Amino acid sequence: MTKFYLSNSSIQKYFPGYLLKILLFAVGTASILFIVSCEEDPSTIGKKILPPGDFATVISTDTLTVRSYTMYDDSIPSGNPSHSYMGQVYDPYFGTTSAGFVTQLRLGESWNGVSFVVDSIKLYMTLTDVKGNTQAGHILRLSEIAEQIYTDSVYYSSKAVQLTGYNVPDVFLPELQADTINNLVLSIPVEFGNYLMRDTSMLFHSNAKPDFRSFFKGLYFRINSVGDPVFLTLSLEPQTNYGIYSNYFVIYMHDNVSNPIEYLFILDAVSRNACFNTYEHNFDAADPTKKIQHINDGFRDTLSYLQCLNGVFTKLELPGLKTIKEDPSFSNIGVNKARFIIPAWYDGSNYRPSTIPAQLYLRYSDNTGKRYLVPDYNKVSAAFFDGSADTTDGVYNFNVASFVQFYLEDTSDKFRPELEIFLPSGSTQNAILKANNNSTPVRFEFTYTRF
Repeated sequence: MTKFYLSNSSIQKYFPGYLLKILLFAVGTASILFIVSCEEDPSTIGKKILPPGDFATVISTDTLTVRSYTMYDDSIPSGNPSHSYMGQVYDPYFGTTSAGFVTQLRLGESWNGVSFVVDSIKLYMTLTDVKGNTQAGHILRLSEIAEQIYTDSVYYSSKAVQLTGYNVPDVFLPELQADTINNLVLSIPVEFGNYLMRDTSMLFHSNAKPDFRSFFKGLYFRINSVGDPVFLTLSLEPQTNYGIYSNYFVIYMHDNVSNPIEYLFILDAVSRNACFNTYEHNFDAADPTKKIQHINDGFRDTLSYLQCLNGVFTKLELPGLKTIKEDPSFSNIGVNKARFIIPAWYDGSNYRPSTIPAQLYLRYSDNTGKRYLVPDYNKVSAAFFDGSADTTDGVYNFNVASFVQFYLEDTSDKFRPELEIFLPSGSTQNAILKANNNSTPVRFEFTYTRF
């Protein structure tokens, strides 16, 4: 048997050196490509033997339509508020808002039965904020209410307050300090002290029989301004420490041997008084060139509005979410991100980055009309939800992944792809938002996984 092979010298005989190098490179490259082409993509190994439902697809979009509407509902509960208000505020876009509050008075102690003569009466009030005209001369109006109120009853800000016809003689306010705490001591006519003390047998509290709260049902507090209005804020929240009150009446008396007596009627007592706020919004008082043109009419304007003190609010609709929910091919979705980016609108004077509310909130309604804060705020965290003003970018951001997942998984048809932007009860600032066909409208960023 004879062996045959090509030596280097035989190869070089037929291929010069430079051609040999090219040939060897080509053969090597072809071999590598052949080997690689025979390997299966690791990401698809076994794909043919698995059902399509075992694969997840991550999809992201920011093109889902968001529809914005300006809405108003005066039937908003306002009982047991964290803050109470008196006076009036004007905004060229929103008109005037007038505010007052109704509250019970709680006795500092039961009456000891001694004889007395009323010498004077003082009202101590702590105003946590003052806005508007701070000059002296505003009139504090105190009127006796005719209906007993209760801490466990629902009261609305539009409720007509029934009065007995008894009014405390006018009390004139001193000059006030704007945007700060004002501690007032007001002289009240002695007549009111005699009126409160006219039946000392009723100066007790009891849950078993009619007591002082049924005898004197409470007061309606309002401010009347002859010139430019003032707007006052105070808190009637129960005090945490006994004997330290911020808002109360003191009746100064003496007994039959001239011993001094002091008797308190407390607004912010440790045992909460029933209390509710009243608001009246007059949109027609706005500047005709700036007033809101569309409220509750379904018109999608380029701006939407948010007003403090239970005024107008913005409703957001997401028709694209409804389409996704009703499409059977979207039956198994995990929401990764759902975020609204809502631009604020500025006019350079009334509305600027420094004047817009620091925080906005989102709520939703079920099919009974009951409203709830979105679960992203209530059950995840306030930090995750956000809702704070980004004054650098001029937007508000809201993360609502939990709410969207909640809506998509709901099988009872109790919930709708709608949300409402509103201001917290303690806010006294308004906001105007860009919307719909504005050049920079609301965006909804939505990322989800289809399994």
